[in-house]
Amino acid sequence: MQTLPQRLYLLCYTVDKSKFEAVDLQGRGQLLRAGALAELAFTGLLGTGEGKVVRLDAPPPADPFLADVWRDLPPDKPAKWLEFLHAKAHTAERPVRDQLVAAGAVTPPAKRTWSPLGSHKVTVNDPESVLALQRRARTAVLAYPDPAAVPPDELAMAVLATECEVTTVLTGKERREHKRTLKALAARFDDAVPGLRRALRDSFLSSRGTGGGWGR
Repeated sequence: MQTLPQRLYLLCYTVDKSKFEAVDLQGRGQLLRAGALAELAFTGLLGTGEGKVVRLDAPPPADPFLADVWRDLPPDKPAKWLEFLHAKAHTAERPVRDQLVAAGAVTPPAKRTWSPLGSHKVTVNDPESVLALQRRARTAVLAYPDPAAVPPDELAMAVLATECEVTTVLTGKERREHKRTLKALAARFDDAVPGLRRALRDSFLSSRGTGGGWGR
């Protein structure tokens, strides 16, 4: 089963163009780390409160990327979310991409290129599975009459992708049209993982404003 960061990586793929659009790559490192932190919260491996996070005393998760993010967290004194999203965002993509390559989900480019976007020119080997992921995230916004009924995974995919303005999930027009639903979903996510969503949004806007936010 794919982790939430792996699903968020694939969620950004534009199937009809067979590539990751540049607009959906900026800030993806923060998105993947936010996905890891959300999964750690859902599985009870971190504590939250007052806009801060702390690592709980427990065995580390089996997934290496989740474990690395978990180990970054302070074990005693809670700290603000932002530093665990922003500072290492540029390092998040490679380990997640390598996991997907090892699993056969994506194929890396045959030739190395010096382009800053070269490492992102992967081939997704099962486009239909990506479309299914995108439908799940969209359904959380467009089809559920009650935000409380949305499963946690779909909730996280929809909310986190919205904060990073991932166009393969919702267009800008759709985000405006469904603003009320998105607000309700965000509130439910905030109840589960208080402070993470706002920190992700702040990190994304900060990177975009300075022309940064590109992963490796």
